[in-house]
Amino acid sequence: MTLASMTGFARTQGSSGAWSWAWELKSVNGKGLDVRLRLPGGWEGLENGLRQTAARVLTRGNVNGNLSLTRTDPEVSVRVNEHVLRAIAQSVRRVADELGAPPVQLESLIGLKGVMEISEAQDSEAARAAAETAIVAGFEQALAELVAMRVQEGAALAVVLGERLTSIAALTAAAEANPSRRPEAIRAKLADQIRVLLDTGANFDPDRLHQEALLIASKVDVREELDRLVTHVAAARAMLAEGGAIGRRLDFLAQEFNRETNTLCSKANDVSLTAIGLELKGTVEQFREQVQNIE
Repeated sequence: MTLASMTGFARTQGSSGAWSWAWELKSVNGKGLDVRLRLPGGWEGLENGLRQTAARVLTRGNVNGNLSLTRTDPEVSVRVNEHVLRAIAQSVRRVADELGAPPVQLESLIGLKGVMEISEAQDSEAARAAAETAIVAGFEQALAELVAMRVQEGAALAVVLGERLTSIAALTAAAEANPSRRPEAIRAKLADQIRVLLDTGANFDPDRLHQEALLIASKVDVREELDRLVTHVAAARAMLAEGGAIGRRLDFLAQEFNRETNTLCSKANDVSLTAIGLELKGTVEQFREQVQNIE
């Protein structure tokens, strides 16, 4: 399965009968799938089916779709309601005669409500059905192009994430090989800290001293953190090879990377190991930021 990002854009257009249409689809990052469509008045009945179509091919992202629709032959029919016009004219003439006012011109009555009836041409059922079919097909085409763009960007992201994982693995290996992790270095560090305890003048019994030594040794041992980092790198690489909608799982792994790196920095007993830990933190953060774009 391929890897996909959550960002993309697509535009399609076409015509059917008297109608010309254009679809624009945009998608950005989102925790889940949110499809929002803007359809012209009278065409809202298509929305549920279109949303279901999008949900079959997308799993995450905020998707906005806009349908522009125009009629290529906006024929209109004009009809004068002669019955209403005559009734109004007779009433106006009678009142004018009674008041001695000048007669009212016919054109001034045409604009009155109910006199002039203007209506747009109506589609036949077959023409309307054909237009709806074409518009749905156009949406499906735009959706396919959107998915293709998201997959293309996902391929580029996979390369970047792979590079970040390689850097994390290299830094983990550098931490493993750091001289401060050698047994003799740990023993020397432990001896120094025990010497400091003894110099305080406190009376430590052997059991207490042994407990303090174990505590100090556990605080400088980063074996578990390094092992987990190696495991997490392997898991992340397996996910990238698997592809599909892995964004949430990669995000969880990014959090685990960050947790282990923070612990490594807090346990570091040497400046050089701390420097490696800080570089790891920066690389892990870069990995996490890129993961936010993955579907």
